[in-house]
Amino acid sequence: MLVKKNVFFWSIVVALGGLLFGFDTAVISGAEKAIQQVWQLSDYEQGLTISIALVGTVIGAIFGGVPSDALGRRATLSWIAVLYLVSAVGAALSPAWVPFMLFRFLGGLGVGASSVTAPLYISEVSPPESRGRMVGMFQFNVVFGILLAYLSNYLLKNVGPDAWRWMLGVQAFPALAFFLLLFRIPESPRWLLRRGRTDEARAVFNRIDPATAEQNVATILVANAAEQGPGESLWNPQYRRPVMLAILFAMFNQLAGINAIIYYAPRIFEMTGRGAAAALLSSAGIGLVNFCFTLLAVNIIDKFGRRKLMLIGSVGLIATLGLVARAFYTKQFGPVPILLFVYIAFFAFSQGAVIWVFISEIFPSAVRAKGQALGSSTHWIMAAIVTFVFPPIAKSLGGGTTFAIFAGMMVLQLLYVWKLMPETKGKTLEDADKVLVLH
Repeated sequence: MLVKKNVFFWSIVVALGGLLFGFDTAVISGAEKAIQQVWQLSDYEQGLTISIALVGTVIGAIFGGVPSDALGRRATLSWIAVLYLVSAVGAALSPAWVPFMLFRFLGGLGVGASSVTAPLYISEVSPPESRGRMVGMFQFNVVFGILLAYLSNYLLKNVGPDAWRWMLGVQAFPALAFFLLLFRIPESPRWLLRRGRTDEARAVFNRIDPATAEQNVATILVANAAEQGPGESLWNPQYRRPVMLAILFAMFNQLAGINAIIYYAPRIFEMTGRGAAAALLSSAGIGLVNFCFTLLAVNIIDKFGRRKLMLIGSVGLIATLGLVARAFYTKQFGPVPILLFVYIAFFAFSQGAVIWVFISEIFPSAVRAKGQALGSSTHWIMAAIVTFVFPPIAKSLGGGTTFAIFAGMMVLQLLYVWKLMPETKGKTLEDADKVLVLH
């Protein structure tokens, strides 16, 4: 029981990075209109204001593997917590648009680096039989953070003319808690072994499971000896398959339209004729559905597997996005809120729960941080693009065509899962590598 408690506690602490990730991602949806009015921003400037955090996220994701390899997983997570804290306080107190953009950018760096380092750490300390559930807690906390952001926005909307500052600043409290709790977790044993710190790694594995500690150390040392050092290139031909799988998975995650809906949920609901307050409340409903179905997926992912969840989710996303497109084409908006709730349920059950688990499992130790960074940066580049272009595309093409495009992308995702995606449940990280890497 102590063994399970250790891994569970470490995973919960690291997954707090996901809660801050989700909160930072969604909190801007309640503040964006007030920000536009305060600084009299044009539509272009507003689009840049909303997407600047994603620009930071992309950069943080691209380079997040560098400190993870050089400094260690735990030290990198501590710097991420500092970025979250500075961003929340700075954005809330910003006297002008430019410093506001800078602090939002810093928060984005934290989100991007967190999406690399947190799943990486959890996958490296978790036993194979519970790795999906443990890494899935990161995504669970992401959606919990989104739900908290929506609820916080709703509760703070009437605190005064500067309500938007409170919406952004409240994130400082969980950021500080995250920073302090990180002092209570050990370094990743696989990172320690890669650095030749065998005794320290053995001590961590003993805290995970004394019965398998020596076997784990021996197995990983053999696998490490067969690989080159940390400087090995991710673009080595033998890694072609995991690279392709990670890039496509991350692209489809955003081509489902999820971030467009999360960032612009109040505007989408207002497009269907709902008032501003009702739109904010409906957005909170999206957060609740996301939370519930991510919780369900996290609890069954190790039993049913990653691939089965993705097959079910792909079919559901195609159906719901197609029906939302039809509602916009016919101007019959009545079912749109329910359809978006069902869409969120299918996304949370599949893409949302699986992405960080799957990408953290498919790369060998020598390039795992780089592979995680590749998948994460691809995800966030696509998120930035979709978020930036959604308002003008929805305005020029209409909601019907926009959601039809998202539905078409999910048809391609279904083909990807059916024909290309392997199952990784129940395998050690080293065994999963053997299946995917070309020798």
